[in-house]
Amino acid sequence: MSPERWVLASLSLSMLLSSLGTSIANVGLPTLAQAFSAPFQQVQWVVLAYLLAITTLIVSVGRLGDLIGRRRLLLAGILVFTMSSVLCGTAPTLGLLIAARAAQGLGAAVMMALTMAFVSAAVPKARTGSAMGLLGTMSAVGTALGPTLGGFLIAAFGWPAIFLVNLPLGALALVLARRHLPADCQSPTLDRAQFDPAGTLLLALTLAAYALAMTIGRGSFGPLNVALLLVAVAGVGLFLRVEATATSPLVPLGMFRNPRLGAGFAMSALVTTVVMATLVVGPFYLSGALALDAARVGIVMSCGPLAAALTGVPAGRCVDRYGPHRSGIVGLVAMAAGATALIMLPTHIGVPGYVAPLVVVTAGYALFQAANNTAVMADIQPDQRGVISGLLNLSRNLGLITGASVMGAVFALGVASTHSVMAGPATVAVGMRITFTVAAALICVALAIAWVSHSPFRRALWPSPKLVKHSDME
Repeated sequence: MSPERWVLASLSLSMLLSSLGTSIANVGLPTLAQAFSAPFQQVQWVVLAYLLAITTLIVSVGRLGDLIGRRRLLLAGILVFTMSSVLCGTAPTLGLLIAARAAQGLGAAVMMALTMAFVSAAVPKARTGSAMGLLGTMSAVGTALGPTLGGFLIAAFGWPAIFLVNLPLGALALVLARRHLPADCQSPTLDRAQFDPAGTLLLALTLAAYALAMTIGRGSFGPLNVALLLVAVAGVGLFLRVEATATSPLVPLGMFRNPRLGAGFAMSALVTTVVMATLVVGPFYLSGALALDAARVGIVMSCGPLAAALTGVPAGRCVDRYGPHRSGIVGLVAMAAGATALIMLPTHIGVPGYVAPLVVVTAGYALFQAANNTAVMADIQPDQRGVISGLLNLSRNLGLITGASVMGAVFALGVASTHSVMAGPATVAVGMRITFTVAAALICVALAIAWVSHSPFRRALWPSPKLVKHSDME
């Protein structure tokens, strides 16, 4: 293989492992509850610790990669992920397992944040879309493979196997990355920006408060959720104030003078919220309204990630051929059409009426993500690739968290607003229609953002499309 293909192979495996770590543990929660004689409220932290670590640290590790070298940090991240996986598989208590999962999330944050940054540096611009599509495919494969592989490993070898499987895969990723990733550029240290500890701590605490507010209580908002959300809002204000006065800010606010960046982050969060709605609401609708058993629900639900996996590479080629803006618009239109079809078709056609729109939504999502990642990462200053990649992944994670909580709450509200007794098939169908009406509206908002960010009126107001350097922002 050519050196470029070896680089993509190592980055793809890193993306696969971090995505697999997100989904493989979910299927093991009932087994872990039995193994440690713990209630679900405690066992769910096996999933939450991983998600929180990624969400709170992904921007910081991206910035750290810009400062100390992306290759060096990525190798360390893969090593931390692999060793933490071993600690997870050998943990004697639930508390140690949760702590090891948090450390595993740290390694995954490094791997997620730096893979896209490496693509921008190692792949020619004409093939960036194809590379982004490949990474999107590997992310979808990891997400789709997790529940199936996890169920098989637990049945055959017990729960430790869902973590220990990362040992050989992580070792392979480490060897490939060490051998084939390009060396870090040795730049003079005189003009190099420093790390921003105050901004890093504030952002981590703010994101942790938001993530906890959205996940504690499993969709029902109580006083603790409201308090955490208020802390997150206050944290955003403090973070912006600190970053505006910092000499070397973690997130240079001047980069948002480029509307393409802000639009890309906002659209990524919106569309990921919609995709998460299919994963959260789908099982309830398939079992409650269409009366499918657990096995058939799993098969139908796998159609979405499978469609995203199959679409990823062709989507990247479309981006290279037709450009990120056109491709992104097509992806958003497909998602809007699929979400609208989910409002109507399943009620009349049944399972095929659910599967077909789901495939359209997830295929459109794959095309949009390849286009959006390519557009955002284009023309980025080399010393900002890590932090921009981290912000892109952060917007995706915030969409996942928001989709799981808010869209789940919308569905519950829709079901409760029709009948206060038992949720029958018709009641569940009403909740489904309300949820995807909201989802279609969110995609329309994303389309509006895409249009405004590329309109002649916008270019007249903000004529400069490129990022400025740190020295220009201060």
